[in-house]
Amino acid sequence: DWMLPDQSGLRLLSRLRADRNFSSLPVIMLTAKSMEEDKIAGLNQGADDYITKPFSPRELAARVKALLRRKAPEHAQTLMRTGPVTLDPVSCTVSLNENRIDIGHAEYKLLKFFMAHPERVFSRSQLLDRVWGDHAVIEERTVDVHVLRLRKALKEAESLIRTVRSVGYMLSEK
Repeated sequence: DWMLPDQSGLRLLSRLRADRNFSSLPVIMLTAKSMEEDKIAGLNQGADDYITKPFSPRELAARVKALLRRKAPEHAQTLMRTGPVTLDPVSCTVSLNENRIDIGHAEYKLLKFFMAHPERVFSRSQLLDRVWGDHAVIEERTVDVHVLRLRKALKEAESLIRTVRSVGYMLSEK
């Protein structure tokens, strides 16, 4: 909200954007300030969306879902496909050529993240932060172990997970 008790919502938003731990946090401003200049100021300050009061709770829910799809596609609930691999986030299952395969929880999360961000290279530390969270106390080389397990689980589709030397890993159909 623009009008918070101790500080303006814009000030809080600029503090969030300046903090490394919260800079990518999706933010929707929900406020009574409805002038065009206010909306522009909120969006220019770093808000991902801006909704004025009164608002429809259904519209707010739809905007939250749309924002999460854009900002964090790994949290989407739609079926994901890459080559012969299908991941169903609703049932938490993975199929290879339409046959369900057993996969560990960490490998499932890693695969889901890769499938949500195809053709993008991620370093070990980025994967630790984005898949396991920055609160996890895990060595960077642990990522290598989970990538190895994921490749074994994917059998003939293991080549989807590529190592980019001196950088990290990526999912690629090429």
